[in-house]
Amino acid sequence: MRESDPPVLILAPVGRDAAVAGSILDEAGLHSETCADLPGLVARLDSGSCAILTEEALRASDRHGLAAYLAGQEPWSDYPFVLLTLRGTPPDARLMESLGNVTLLERPFHPATLVTATRFAVRARRRQREAAAFLHERQQTAERQALLIRELHHRVKNTLATVQALLGASARGATSVDEFYQGFSARVISLAKTHNLLTEDYWQMASLQEMLENELGPYNDEGGQRIALDGPHVELTADLAVPTGMAIHELTTNAAKHGALSVPEGRIIVAWAVDQGETGRRLRLDWTERGGPRTAEPTRKGFGSTLLQRVLTMQCGADIRFDFKPTGLHFRMEAPLIEHRTVPHY
Repeated sequence: MRESDPPVLILAPVGRDAAVAGSILDEAGLHSETCADLPGLVARLDSGSCAILTEEALRASDRHGLAAYLAGQEPWSDYPFVLLTLRGTPPDARLMESLGNVTLLERPFHPATLVTATRFAVRARRRQREAAAFLHERQQTAERQALLIRELHHRVKNTLATVQALLGASARGATSVDEFYQGFSARVISLAKTHNLLTEDYWQMASLQEMLENELGPYNDEGGQRIALDGPHVELTADLAVPTGMAIHELTTNAAKHGALSVPEGRIIVAWAVDQGETGRRLRLDWTERGGPRTAEPTRKGFGSTLLQRVLTMQCGADIRFDFKPTGLHFRMEAPLIEHRTVPHY
């Protein structure tokens, strides 16, 4: 008997059968516990390896509780019993049928016979529990696969919708095929970078710091003074990371063409924080440009602002604001931090 095996339950309320059987099993290294009556035995069946009981104990008891327990067993379960009968007396067929998985043992019995029968019963119950654990694991694996498939379907739909928006807006804002190709390619590459961060992490999270470094890092100077990033470690779920990554790319592209990154002395400061509100945690991000060309309110809405308005507002529930100060663009985003939908790991 393994240490992890539950005890052997004994029900023999008449005579010394319980004491004798318990002593024999203990000497053989089989832990046992004695029950006072049949209801007590039934109540402890789930915490036992098997049950040794006498025929007269069953005859003198109300067996409805035992019958209900056996009828309600899981498909993997076939509880093992060892039934002690009197030699020369034929066993009651109704008792045999009601117990189901039962081994008959006539009294008086040799100690080795009781030990052998009990070991077989304990081993049988152990195998049943192992089968149950295997079936449970299979079920959990199937549920996890279904969840991952639904998650993949959700991600693909969002990604295709984003690519479609990129394609249409890039085409509308381009004046030549080459300009369209360059703009659309850069945006798809930025989208791929964000997805790389997500797929490298098992839980499909992306670091906001890494997303900013991927886009702004190439524009920093050797001393690291041109780009300033300041904020706590924040992991974004895919639903927020993908549109946020696209927004960072658009802000960076605009700064490189028209803003602070278009001149050597220009600087960009990105600061973020996480606030705890009544409806949950919210991410607050500020993008500030300094030292670039003088800025003014644009006469027409470009692709970048269209993307930020459409994707961040509609997909993420974000509040965004542009402030075209003469000293440089200031962009603020406040968005709810979408809690990660846990995928169990087995």
